[in-house]
Amino acid sequence: MKNNSVKDLLLNTGTQSQVKVNGWVRTFRANRFIALNDGSCIDSIQCVIDFKNFDDSTLKKINTGTSLEITGSLVESQGSGQKFEIIVSKLEILGECDSDKFPIQPKKHSFEFLRDNAHLRTRTSTFSAIMRLRSSLSFAVHSYFNSNGFYYVHTPIITTSDAEGAGEQFRVTTLDPKNPPLNEKNEVDYSKDFFGKETSLTVSGQLEAETYAMSLGKVYTFGPTFRAENSNTSRHLSEFWMIEPEVAFMDLNGNMDLAEDFLKHLLNHIIKNNIDDLSFLEQRLTNEEKTKPQNLRSDMSLIDKIRFVIDNDFKRITYTEAIEILKNSKPNKKKKFKYLIENWGADLQSEHERYLVEKHFKCPVIIYDYPANIKAFYMKLNEDNKTVKAMDILFPGIGEIVGGSQREENLDILNCKMKDIGVNPEDLWWYTDLRKFGTAKHSGFGLGFERLIMFATGMSNIRDVIPFPRTPQNAEF
Repeated sequence: MKNNSVKDLLLNTGTQSQVKVNGWVRTFRANRFIALNDGSCIDSIQCVIDFKNFDDSTLKKINTGTSLEITGSLVESQGSGQKFEIIVSKLEILGECDSDKFPIQPKKHSFEFLRDNAHLRTRTSTFSAIMRLRSSLSFAVHSYFNSNGFYYVHTPIITTSDAEGAGEQFRVTTLDPKNPPLNEKNEVDYSKDFFGKETSLTVSGQLEAETYAMSLGKVYTFGPTFRAENSNTSRHLSEFWMIEPEVAFMDLNGNMDLAEDFLKHLLNHIIKNNIDDLSFLEQRLTNEEKTKPQNLRSDMSLIDKIRFVIDNDFKRITYTEAIEILKNSKPNKKKKFKYLIENWGADLQSEHERYLVEKHFKCPVIIYDYPANIKAFYMKLNEDNKTVKAMDILFPGIGEIVGGSQREENLDILNCKMKDIGVNPEDLWWYTDLRKFGTAKHSGFGLGFERLIMFATGMSNIRDVIPFPRTPQNAEF
């Protein structure tokens, strides 16, 4: 007999005389009612046993966490909450679970506790829902690009370039840390290292993706990236996933159109395919909101917030317009912002971004044409020589979720900008070559995948939307 998933059984259109299902026990009540979950959906299926038909020694082994194989008849449920239940005829214990030692008991656990038990936290309803949504969004990423003529490119994880220019990279080396070879300047001699030069884990696949866009036309990367930023906050990870499309012959306006359409597609996908998980997470968030002061509660439910993004056009404003709005805002005038906006050229913080989205426009916002000196060297310089064709997309509750730009295709300007920030053009000779051999306008953006999942699930800590979070002083599992 084939094995059935809990999801398929609960979606069944009628009763069945004989079914088989495997899963883990969530609860076992009154020596009679087993709530069995196999991870296929948010719900467990109730399995009803007649304790007279089973040895007492077997029943004592059925605890929260025990894995079972159950055979029985699928019948209409006598209780409320679900349509079907299983009347058990055969029960096999596949794996016992010591109830005294099993960390995931049928009670509320703090997220901090569950992070310490990340290998088991998907046994809870909250984290199984989050990870199903993560999987569904991953599928939607690939399906969107595939249906729109993009090619998937695997860019290097080990690299010699720092695409962001921030210098916060993890070094990759095989040199002896206690006795590294030194050169005549008494510095570490990386020519003796495995790759013959200093290498790091990538912070972005963008530069390499650009090379493929300038031959394949439309490409994207979707892979892990790494930042050695010593920031222990709810918004930062040391290892996270980035989605980075690059498109030849596309300007900034086309880039903004693509990013908006892409985000709406992803969110629409989970509304259509993951509504049960979203509804569960929405209820969790609603209960959490009730514990907050009235002035800190969200105006919209989780699903309403997602639909709001899908159904509304993103407001597009220049950086200059954003600065004027912020400068004249009540929080700025009353000095409620932690970082006051005084002059043009200020780097916008999360509090500014959220004010524009949540208070002023009350819709997603795209800010474009930023000051050149606060953006990366590869961004296209505007004719005013002080701003670049950069854009950021801001979401409610999150702030910046997408950052992108039209790339600088003029070799002379690119070389000057690289030298100004201390990047030697010769170190990126392959990147500057693109401007020598058939240069053309091109654009792209980066979407932090975990930021998107935070928005889609209502989770407030980025460590709770990735299977095994990597943060300063934490590389467990």
